[in-house]
Amino acid sequence: MRGQIILSHGFDSSPDATKVSALAALAESLGWHTQRPDYRTDDARGHAGSVAPRIARLRATIESLPEPPVLVGSSMGAFVSGLVSLDVPVAGLLLLATPGEIPGYARKFDLREGVPALLIHGWRDEVCPLAGVHAFTARRRLSLLLVDDDHRLGSSMDMIAAQFRHLLDRLAVAA
Repeated sequence: MRGQIILSHGFDSSPDATKVSALAALAESLGWHTQRPDYRTDDARGHAGSVAPRIARLRATIESLPEPPVLVGSSMGAFVSGLVSLDVPVAGLLLLATPGEIPGYARKFDLREGVPALLIHGWRDEVCPLAGVHAFTARRRLSLLLVDDDHRLGSSMDMIAAQFRHLLDRLAVAA
C-alpha cells in the first residue's frame, strides 16, 4: 500500500458520487488505500451549518491514520479539505470546483502552505464563481488548472484523472 487518500464529496452529494468514485478507483488501482467519509447527515444542516461538522468528521478520520493522507475534495469537500490541512498534517491536496467562501460561514477558503496542491476549476462553474479561487491561487502562487467545464466537471474527468495520477506519482517518489 502506498498510503492513504481521503476523498470528500460535495454538498448534497454522497460518497458514491461520480468524481470521488472514479478517483478512488484510480487510486486503488495504483496501490493506494482510500476512504470516502459520508457527510450527508452534516449537509442536512445547510451550507454554512455543515462546515464545522464536516471538518470534525474529516479531522477524526485523519487522526485515526498512521500517516498523513492525501486529501481529495469536490466543492464543499474541497473547501473543508483545505481548511483541515491548516490543522493536521496532510501529504497533498487535489481540490475540484473549490468555493472561495461559503455564505454564512465566517472563514474563507485556505490551505496549509507548503503542501503539494493542485486546484482544478471550470471556467463555466455556475455554483462556485471562479473569481474567489482564482484570487486565492494567484496570491499564493498555487497551481490552478482551468478547464472548459461547469461545476460538475463531468467533461473533464479524463484530464482530472491524469492530473491526479501525476500528483500521486510525485508524492510516491517523494515518500
